[in-house]
Amino acid sequence: MQHFFRKLLLGKISTKDRNRFNITPIQKRILNIRAIWNNDHQDDNGIEKIIRLILSISQLLFPGVYIKHVSHKVGFEYQDLTMDVYVLSKVAFPVLILINHWESNTYIVTLMVYLLLETVLYIPTLIFASDMLSRPRSYKRSMLLLFFNYIEIVFSFGVLYSCGNNMNHPFTGWYDPIYFSMVTSSSIGFGDYVPITTYAKVLVSIQALFFLSFVVLFLNFFSNKVKNKGYFDHESEEF
Repeated sequence: MQHFFRKLLLGKISTKDRNRFNITPIQKRILNIRAIWNNDHQDDNGIEKIIRLILSISQLLFPGVYIKHVSHKVGFEYQDLTMDVYVLSKVAFPVLILINHWESNTYIVTLMVYLLLETVLYIPTLIFASDMLSRPRSYKRSMLLLFFNYIEIVFSFGVLYSCGNNMNHPFTGWYDPIYFSMVTSSSIGFGDYVPITTYAKVLVSIQALFFLSFVVLFLNFFSNKVKNKGYFDHESEEF
């Protein structure tokens, strides 16, 4: 049974995979920041370089890279599995908030926004500030995690919509704010729920931007396997 679950969850770890994990996740992030600062892979300057540095540094402000670092210390083969659990936990967290009516708890909602910000910054970091980050073992896994990242954003915005009386009439169940968030993210807009406060209108506007950028730009980036300097260029190391 142990062999079954190990084969199911960890898959096959080759010698090539083992060699990719010589550098810890935190070390790789620091090397990435240095590469951007020293213009090792791209001759950028001004606002472009500032934004790339901010994106790269931002990942050190969130728990994801440290969770990956700890799992790397336990065993490099557990890195992907640990991050899968972490991503799925972030997806489930907003749902738990809505089901248990925790949206009035400032501390819990603040924690959710903090984790949401990690996801929001992570994807543009991969694309625009990944000078020392290498290709993943599986493009399909990256696409699947990207899908869960987007679901997390939809669910989290549902929680934010439910904080206060922001609609033309109140939500009647825990799924209603998720429904409104999903409809908003797809730019459908049935009209049964309408934002009436400035706070809600700003959230709708931001989420609409996420739809355009996250789905159109980012999915297109991964599906076409665009190779730019930095990301996906280092065959010998694992991101």
